[in-house]
Amino acid sequence: MEARQLDDHKVAFITCVNSEDWYSECRLYLEHLALPEGFTAEYIPVRGAASMCAGYNIGQRQSDARYKVYLHQDTLIVNKNYVADLVRLFADPTIGLVGVIGCRCLPRSGVWWDGLRTYGRVLHACEPESVVDSHCQEPDGPYQEVEAVDGLILATQYDLPWREDLFTGWHLYDTSMCKEMQRHGYRVVVPNQSEDFWCIHCPKEKPLAKEYKGYQKAFLREYGQELHPEV
Repeated sequence: MEARQLDDHKVAFITCVNSEDWYSECRLYLEHLALPEGFTAEYIPVRGAASMCAGYNIGQRQSDARYKVYLHQDTLIVNKNYVADLVRLFADPTIGLVGVIGCRCLPRSGVWWDGLRTYGRVLHACEPESVVDSHCQEPDGPYQEVEAVDGLILATQYDLPWREDLFTGWHLYDTSMCKEMQRHGYRVVVPNQSEDFWCIHCPKEKPLAKEYKGYQKAFLREYGQELHPEV
């Protein structure tokens, strides 16, 4: 599946950037993460991307790192041992993707936050005076297998192409990659964060974009037959 040899001791942080202020803040947190012994990190900003999938494919091609972390420019990783925790999870070769919040089974809508059982945790700092600890169910063990996770941060240990043929904007790229991983026999998981949250996400509060519905329809056309909603 992977045409090239990947470096098992390297992690790449790939970000689509349209705000240098946000990216410099994001990068500050990345550069202060502890790395396991013998590991190197690289930081790949992608500017002027046509879509999230297109940008992430550009970043993926630029790096031979085994571990690739695709994160929003407004995501701040506060877990200093994030890389070691990832490597520990990825020691299981059946785990292809690690997020921080998602749902056990996608509902018929294909929208993860509509799912009946959501797992994970993120600190949301949408406005200076409004910080919300979005804390869903915690896994019983070190992680919970889920069907989809949110795109604020997605870590992989296998390179699969992002579906820029279908998702030409900024929505559903994350749920699509989760389904692509599952199509290739890999699992998607959310780690246990009962002791502390791993990430702060600082999105601007805004209504769902009008083009979201179009990408939702595209997602359901492609993956709808593979969904098994809980009732």
